[in-house]
Amino acid sequence: MTRRLPSFRTRKEQPPAPLPGFKLAHPVISADGRRAGFSGVTLGRSRVYGVTADAECAQGCQHHSPSRWCDCGFYCLHAAADARALSCDPNYRDAVLLEIVASGRFMRYERGLRYARQRVTAVRVGRCGCGRPATMFARDEFIPPGWHRLLGVCAACAGPRRVVPFSEFARLLDGPPVTADDAAQPAGPGAGPVATTAAAGPPLDQAGHAELVPLLCAEVALLQARLDDLQRQLARLTATE
Repeated sequence: MTRRLPSFRTRKEQPPAPLPGFKLAHPVISADGRRAGFSGVTLGRSRVYGVTADAECAQGCQHHSPSRWCDCGFYCLHAAADARALSCDPNYRDAVLLEIVASGRFMRYERGLRYARQRVTAVRVGRCGCGRPATMFARDEFIPPGWHRLLGVCAACAGPRRVVPFSEFARLLDGPPVTADDAAQPAGPGAGPVATTAAAGPPLDQAGHAELVPLLCAEVALLQARLDDLQRQLARLTATE
């Protein structure tokens, strides 16, 4: 008689309703000005998604997303403060804060989720590079192809650039409200209309304690999520030996 090993597989979680979360993304508008959406900030920066979207593997694989053997899928954090802290990272600078609800296949981490389907419920725009609250979008880089990335700016810094009012962006989205993020912190002390470059922040090795702590906390949270996943995989593999 063979002896069956105990199963260490955890029970599959089935939440009764979509799970809320927060994330950062770049707002974009199509070259013809008829569509609006969002692009990711790392692997998903070449893809545009709308208010409702299903995750696809950025590597072009055909597996269901998210997969435990891949880093594909949408990501979000449980707390808005953790999502805002990521804006200290140069990759996330000029991104907007999205309030979302996640559904479908998902993986739960200590501070957030990786999931298959999302719906954006609100868009909150941070401050202009000068430190003032942003009141509109200005067209910026032509990234990804066929789309203009948008930057939140104040009226004084918009200059001659073509602008998109928040209300127009919300209309093109045909969904969530687009408002200024009142909780967003100024870009930096002493910032003014001509201090856009300085407002971007000092290098990490020159940053002060107040600037480094939120960034490092967010990075540690992401590393911890990956470590948790690796530990689960190791436990599953050793349980079958």
